[in-house]
Amino acid sequence: MIIDGKDKELIALLSTNSRMSTAHLARMLGMSRTTITSRIERLEKRGVITGYTVQFSEDYERGRIQAHVMISSDPKSSAHIVRTLKKISAVRDLHAVNGVYEMLALISAESTQHLDQVLDLIGNTDGITKTTSSIILSTKFSR
Repeated sequence: MIIDGKDKELIALLSTNSRMSTAHLARMLGMSRTTITSRIERLEKRGVITGYTVQFSEDYERGRIQAHVMISSDPKSSAHIVRTLKKISAVRDLHAVNGVYEMLALISAESTQHLDQVLDLIGNTDGITKTTSSIILSTKFSR
């Protein structure tokens, strides 16, 4: 998949603010709005851009309990586990990892009680054999 320099610039701008207007993007990139719209549509059709999301403020995130959950599982249950955990809105990310554990989930909960409920849901998922959790105390930096 070939992405030219202008597409890379466009992707970088959308990564910082996906709600930026096409007019603003066009001014920043020295292109017409029509060209920007066409490039975005092409990137979406090619699967480079698969969606748009919301980023939360530090104040909002600071008020939530975040944790990493390392997950051991039966390898034959991976697809079922992914489908099940995807339905839990507090599970923000799920990664396949190497080592002792097969997956790592990032949880964002409203409270310790909510985190406890989410951990129970994860631990009771068929195919999951063990979990180890670590609550994030602070984030030193994020990119």
